[in-house]
Amino acid sequence: MVTNTPKNLYWLLCFNYRFIAPHNLLCLENVSGTPGTGKSTLAQELANVTQLKMVNVGQFAKENDLFCGFDDKLECPILDDDQIIDELESEMSEGGVIIDYHSCDFFPERWFDIVFVLRTDNSILYDRLAQRRYNEAKMKNNIECEIFQTILDEARESYKTEIVHELQSDTPNDMEQNVDKIVTWCNQWSTSVGQQRA
Repeated sequence: MVTNTPKNLYWLLCFNYRFIAPHNLLCLENVSGTPGTGKSTLAQELANVTQLKMVNVGQFAKENDLFCGFDDKLECPILDDDQIIDELESEMSEGGVIIDYHSCDFFPERWFDIVFVLRTDNSILYDRLAQRRYNEAKMKNNIECEIFQTILDEARESYKTEIVHELQSDTPNDMEQNVDKIVTWCNQWSTSVGQQRA
């Protein structure tokens, strides 16, 4: 059971499948959330299990110089959201891609069919961010973002609320169970869509 307490933190996992040919479906997924919640680990594990391509948006932006400035307070570059969307559009329309990034509100709604919001206990997230040696302002920003459910609210505002779902993600066992749940959902979805289109 998932409860709505301020102690719990949120991050996103969004999915989109594209029909390519009869009985051949490819998936588009977005793994989003506060740094330290395990989104990259989960995205990589899903890519390994599903054989989909994973794109880490931060790395993609570095490789393609898709920044529009630098945030001195948070000590991080600022992504050019419009350029990111333009550069990923053709790849996303082809399908078979997992997107890994810490936010969701600028990705087009048309890219995703379902959103999973994963929750992490606040104390676990704090320890993970401290291990990364985030500065005080960056740590405070990320913790407050999660305490106030900013990512969950973004998901509900950016996508249809009926496609937003929550999963707990505190431990490696949670991660394994979440991968199994997501793969099961993917299989059920692709079977359903394949039958509808056959």
